[in-house]
Amino acid sequence: MNRKSTGADRKLTSVQVLEMFEKRGALLSGHFQLTSGLHSDRYLQCALVLQYPETAGELGAAIAAKFQGDEIDCVVGPAVGGIVIAHEVGRELGARVMFCEREAGSMKLRRGFAIAGNERALVVEDVTTTGGSVREVMSALEKAGAVIVGVGAIIDRSGGGIKFGVPFKPLAKLEVSTFEPRSCPLCKQGLPLSKPGSRQI
Repeated sequence: MNRKSTGADRKLTSVQVLEMFEKRGALLSGHFQLTSGLHSDRYLQCALVLQYPETAGELGAAIAAKFQGDEIDCVVGPAVGGIVIAHEVGRELGARVMFCEREAGSMKLRRGFAIAGNERALVVEDVTTTGGSVREVMSALEKAGAVIVGVGAIIDRSGGGIKFGVPFKPLAKLEVSTFEPRSCPLCKQGLPLSKPGSRQI
């Protein structure tokens, strides 16, 4: 496979990435239910940033730069949030791009997507909180025979607690408080709950 050399000669700092989100009004405040089921007073709406191809390309190139030289055969993201950024990373690496989506409650490769034995896969997500979706994608790929090379993300909001067993390289980290629904102080205040994520739970 012919691989393209990355165009991300200048690496994005965490501050620069978060400035992109603030500029696009994508760092929201309120009372949110995250994809993980946890509640939070802040939410990162990546779609508002990734709707601009130039910005999506810049973020994708910066993630790709972190894995340059790792001989990536395919880049895979979880639907829906990981699709656009995975595509931009794959474009920069010259790798095939696929996505996993939910079927009967679990992440699977569908739509004819398939892994050729021992393909080297990079999993890419937009934002990680608990890492649940990424782990599901990793499991689906491993069952299909892929070798997971690493995990890339735009922002890690886990507080540094995520371990995937492979190199995890987010562009930025953001400390955000999360709460179990039964002990959420925002719920106790009676604040309206918003569910902005792609998975309505």
